[in-house]
Amino acid sequence: MSDDRRFAVLIDIENISRKYVELILDEASNYGDLTIKRAYGDWTKAESASWRNELLENSIIPMQQFNNTFGKNSSDSALIIDAMKILYSSNVDGFCLVSSDSDFTRLAATLKEEGKIVVGMGESKTPNALIKACDSFKMLDVLYKEANAEKEDKRKASKTAAKTAASATKSNTAKKQTNNLTKLSTIEKAIKQIIIANDDEVGMNMGALGNSLQRRYPDFDTRNYGSSKFSKFLEQFSSLSVIKVDSTYYVSLAENAKDKK
Repeated sequence: MSDDRRFAVLIDIENISRKYVELILDEASNYGDLTIKRAYGDWTKAESASWRNELLENSIIPMQQFNNTFGKNSSDSALIIDAMKILYSSNVDGFCLVSSDSDFTRLAATLKEEGKIVVGMGESKTPNALIKACDSFKMLDVLYKEANAEKEDKRKASKTAAKTAASATKSNTAKKQTNNLTKLSTIEKAIKQIIIANDDEVGMNMGALGNSLQRRYPDFDTRNYGSSKFSKFLEQFSSLSVIKVDSTYYVSLAENAKDKK
């Protein structure tokens, strides 16, 4: 992603845990410069006080919104109104909308229609409508667990680490398939379709394949499936073959898969 892109990060604190703040900003910074960082909620509530240090340490501006109606999250409307103001009055290239609330689906779609990049972030419980409305969607709970698991593995490195990591990966994969992530079988089928449509003599460029998957499934991130790299992610599919030509990787259907085509 280009470093000169400008992004607005808008966080719905009534729908997102403060433990994700560092992860949110790290992921968002991959897309460009975070020129606007705002968090929306009723800051008079006792539970909002836990956000104080996160706001100060990360230069996030708190945006106050009282809940005028009991049981209704009024920060949603405040965030939406602010996003539209930023859209038409600020020089930003994209938005990072942080919430698991489907109420932001129309906002994400509108921002995309206006030519802005929309990165969504929320937990795996996020409805598909919001996920599909974004250019890219990051599952915070999955990435958070993945990051903490890596730290734990480093602290407990021992002779049994390899066996433990293998067992954890198998367990995590089974759990991840119970959430709202796109199923591996669906991704494999899509990969085959994309390759068939774009294959040349040596196969399809791996980078182009990854970009095509991201456009088709905004929630696609190899880390969600226990792989740090796209090349490692592809290794689990016996129906695919990866080859390297000079310094470029290509993906094609394995010979047995071609026979079944």
